[in-house]
Amino acid sequence: MNIGQAAQASGVSAKMIRYYEQIGLIPPAARTAAGYRDYAAADIQRLRFVRRARDLGFPVAEIGRLLGLWRDDARHSAHVKRIACDHIAALERKIRDLQDMAAELKALAACCHGDERPECPILAGLEQAGGGSVQPA
Repeated sequence: MNIGQAAQASGVSAKMIRYYEQIGLIPPAARTAAGYRDYAAADIQRLRFVRRARDLGFPVAEIGRLLGLWRDDARHSAHVKRIACDHIAALERKIRDLQDMAAELKALAACCHGDERPECPILAGLEQAGGGSVQPA
């Protein structure tokens, strides 16, 4: 199948397929006599794997490692689990960081009257280099 069909079948855009080939995440597709990319069922399966890993937030480098383990019949599942657990920990750190950011922004927004006055505790809070709380105006 051509790249458009492969994109539709895998859920990965043609642009991303080309990018993944360019960075070596997936092997280059076979080519037709006319030079067009020609994808087989195994290529689509690999692209679906990549798409699902991206959906779960794995960075490209980790997806490369996971692809290598996926293809390795002699792998130990402990290696895969370690990668997954490390990624879970990273996601949980990111969640905590986002929650902290939301709490700080809520505090700033609560201090703002949101009226016609030019004083704005939100802007004052953004101006502060080290963060910290802003007193209500």
